[in-house]
Parts: sequence; C-alpha cells; structure tokens
Amino acid sequence: MNDFFEYSFPGDEEIPAEPLPLYLRDADSSGHCYGTLSYNRRSKCWTIKAEPCVTELAKRLFPGCDGRGRGVARFTANRRVIGDLNWLMLRYPLEVREADRERWHSALEEAREYAIRREQARKMPEYANPPAESFAGQLLDFQQQGLAFLLSARRCLLADDMGLGKTVQALAFLATTAAYPAIIVAPPHLLRNWQSEIARFLNEKGNLRVHVIRGLKPYPLPEADIYLIHYLLLRGWKEVLPECGFRTVIFDEIQELRRNGTGKYSAASLLSQACENCIGLSGTPIYNNGGEIWNVVNILDFHFLGDWESFSREWCYGYNSAIVAKPELLGEHLRREGLMLRRLKGDVLKELAPKRRLVQEIDWDDSVYRELMLPVAEQLSLLRRTGDPAQRAIIEDAICQRQRQATGIAKAPFVAAFVRALVEGGEKVLLMAHHHAVMDIYKAELKGLHPQFITGRETEQQKEKAADSFMQGKTDLLCISLRSASGLNLQRASCVVFGELDWSPAVHSQAEDRAHRIGQQDSLLCYYLVSPRGSDRDMQDALGLKVSQFVSLMGDAQPSSEDALMQQSFARERIRRLVERLDAENTASTEKNA
Repeated sequence: MNDFFEYSFPGDEEIPAEPLPLYLRDADSSGHCYGTLSYNRRSKCWTIKAEPCVTELAKRLFPGCDGRGRGVARFTANRRVIGDLNWLMLRYPLEVREADRERWHSALEEAREYAIRREQARKMPEYANPPAESFAGQLLDFQQQGLAFLLSARRCLLADDMGLGKTVQALAFLATTAAYPAIIVAPPHLLRNWQSEIARFLNEKGNLRVHVIRGLKPYPLPEADIYLIHYLLLRGWKEVLPECGFRTVIFDEIQELRRNGTGKYSAASLLSQACENCIGLSGTPIYNNGGEIWNVVNILDFHFLGDWESFSREWCYGYNSAIVAKPELLGEHLRREGLMLRRLKGDVLKELAPKRRLVQEIDWDDSVYRELMLPVAEQLSLLRRTGDPAQRAIIEDAICQRQRQATGIAKAPFVAAFVRALVEGGEKVLLMAHHHAVMDIYKAELKGLHPQFITGRETEQQKEKAADSFMQGKTDLLCISLRSASGLNLQRASCVVFGELDWSPAVHSQAEDRAHRIGQQDSLLCYYLVSPRGSDRDMQDALGLKVSQFVSLMGDAQPSSEDALMQQSFARERIRRLVERLDAENTASTEKNA
C-alpha cells in the first residue's frame, strides 16, 4: 500500500495537489462502530464515548487525551490533535453525532490543510520578499528567510535575537498577505515605535489607516487597517476584540503572556482564537521554565504541547513540575514542527554591519514635561527685553538646558523600560545620558538589574570599579554620562543606548567607540531613543537622525579643530532656532488662553 494518496483543496490555487498522509484519509464507518464522537462547545473538545478498548488505548497513546471514568476520552479541538483522532478512527471507527458532522468535516479539512502546508514548507523557497508596491525597505537574507517562515507557519513564534528586525519581518508579513484588519499588541513603551515603523515601511507605499486603542473602557472602534493596543488594556477589551473580525494578531514581546490566570492572558487567548494568523515576537523565548513556555505556546496554538498535566509529566521532571528536563529537545521540537524560528546574532553576523545605528521613537510623560517647562515663560519674557548679544546667548543656553533636561526626565521611565527588556534578553548595555536628574531616575527604575554608574560624580577609584564590574560580568548594565566616557574600554557591550542626545555628532561617535573597539566580536547595535516633542526634535535634525532608519552619523572620524569650531557655530544656530520655536509656541498658548 502507498504511504500517501493525492489530495487537493478546491478553490485554493496556492495549494497544488499534494500527497496526503494516510492517517488523514476518511475513516470508514460502514462496518462496526466502537462508539460515538461528539463536540463539547463549552470545553472546545471532541469527546469519545466508546468501548473501553478504544478509550483505554487513546489515553495511553496520546498525552493530551483525558477523560475521567471508563469509556470516555477527550481530545482538544486542535488541528494537530484532530489528525491523531482521525488516525485512531481508522482503526476503531466511531459514529460522529449528526449535529456535529459538519463541524467534524470542517475540522478534518483544516487538519489536512495544515499537514499539506507543513509538507509544502519543506519544499517552498527558503526566502521570500514582500511586494515592492506595499513595502518600503529591503530585507536582509536572514530576514527573507524569516518572512518565508511566517508565511508558511501562520501561527508561530519568531524568536530572533534582539536587534535582528523582528518588527520589520512582521510588517513584511502584513505587506505580503494583506491580512487586514490586523491588531498589534505590545508593551506600552513600544507602541510609538510600532507607529513609526508602520509609517516607515508600510505607509510610504500605501495609505493604511492606523488606530491606537486608548483606555480600559471599550468604545466603537473607527475603521482602520491596523489597530494598536498595549497589554495593560487587554482585560478591558476582552469581550469586544474577538468580535471585531481581525484576521491577524501580532503579540510583540509575547513573554508578557508567560503567566496564565490573569485577565490579560484570558483576553489574549480569546483574541488569538478569533484570528486566522497569530504571530508572537520575542527575543527571550523561555523554555527552561516549562510552565512559561507552555502558556506562551497555548496562545499561539492551543494545546500544541498537550494539556498541562501531560506536558509537565512528559516534558518536565514530573506531574506539575515547571522545569523542562531537556530544554534543547523541546526547542528542537518547536522548530521542527514549524512553531518557532530563532536566530542568534552569531548565526547571521556576516550579514550585519560591525556597527549599526537605529533611531527609535519612544513614549514620554507629557504632564511631567509641561510642569518642568513652566519657568521657561519667564525666561522667554526676559529674552525679549534683552538686546545684549552675550546676555541673550546666556539666556538661550539656559532655556535650551532646561528643555533638554525636561525632555530627558519625561522619557526616562520609558527609556528604562526599553533598557530593562534588552538586559533581560541577554544584552550587555551601555546606557548614555547627560543630566544627573535623568541618571537618578534610571538608578531608581533599574535598581533590580544592579547597574553601575559613571556620571562625573564618582572618584577615579569608583569609576574604575564600575567599569571593572561591567567588564567582569558582575553587571550587564553600565550607565555613563555622555561626556564622561573618554578613555574607557568597554568592548563587552553588545548594545549602546542613548537615552539623551548631545548637539555634537563626535560625542555620540566617541561614546559608541567605548564598546566598538579591538576585541569586540559582536555587531554593535546603537539605539538612539528619541521623544516626539521637546528638544529631541531639534537635536535629531542637527544630527541628521531619522526615525526607523539605520544611519551613519557625522563624527566617525576624529574632528579637526576647524570642524569643532564649525560644530559649535552650528549648535549655536540650532539653539537659537529652538528658542525661537519655543517662544512662538508660548505666545500662541498665551493668546489661546487669554
């Protein structure tokens, strides 16, 4: 007997005739039936009520099969499990309850389609590119492989290392499939970045409508192609989102859902089940702790790893144990079954530039910024009454410094959240800032990561101790003042994060070079975290930084004395423009409130 027979899906031109495994052929129920098969809508499982020889065998063979008492066995309604159940019915025919026959045929068709797609994935091209008419940008080779994986899997975990472009690959998937409306769920501090990336890679080629969902209380959603929501709001929208007709859901930093039993987790589970495509993104996949990876995988593909009892018994150190006995084997299983793709930076190092710079827009606290900027009105008034150029320059510098500090403080908690995700993902981070007040916020927000500091307030001995702690691996986070980094060799770092900006490109380049030195074996990723308002906008323009682009800054070469003078003059002109804009905004606000 042949191992396969031909099977094709009517109306699906993308899936040609393919050999279908015999275990998915139709079971013959014309002879003796050993029992019945019915669907339980409440528990979303298929229930066998049959002779003990059938149910006893089912419980022994299939870890995800349960059922208390003789003659009862239950299978989760999962496309993989349906294949197991159909295989059992080939040997022990069951009569499908009349009310459930249509559902069974539909479930079996889905299981067949999945089996065919898995077989096709092995034959499909390893690379895919999004259509040029709907996607702006060029994927690297490994990102093209990532897109091909997403297109074949559809419900899966993209677990690439931090900085390898998971966001871009997910957007390329949307551009290729046009599976809209889509909803993207992300941590609060990353929502603004998603908006920027969508504008950069999708809206330059199209006219996609984007809506950011606000507040816990549901309201009528406007028509849009892409919706954005953060995890903290999910519980409030639990009953609403599954009914919105989303075709695709993308869970960014899906490890946020590693603990079940919460309103957030329950809402995410319902949302996932309502979507045809479900993609999880995480640079920190967790499969040492069995409970956590089981929860994450359940969101992507319910009971892919069986129920908790069978998973903990078979994969972990015993019933209800949360520690996986062989995590490498589990990781291989997830990859082999097409549920997870993970590439480390070392795997694709040849495709990466030695130093990469990424400008990323980050959220901020507008109320904090406004409060800190209140004294500026009086300084602007004084500036209008002053004609002396030297005095005006002093006042302009004071206004600029206040706005830079207000900008740094307003976004500091969000910078800290971003850095925390990097460190927890295994990165070794240098965090650069300018103001002591901003550094103090980092110290409070990141206390649990045991950071070290070099801010200009330390003695030489303390500075040396902080650098040694980082280089010896006692901490993975070193916070450094932008202008206190000279002379340090910190090549252990894999990321440099600029929480604040400087007017001088050379200052940034020299700060980067604390890590990018002889002995650096990695591709160094430099994040420039910028806010949508405040001084960052003017400083971005001065430095030539564009959001969502890898950029090459001025200042990679050591500036000459003439260059330094030109930069000082350039910065002075930028400060003057910044103050003029502030003055205009302040005047407009005063007239509006009058």
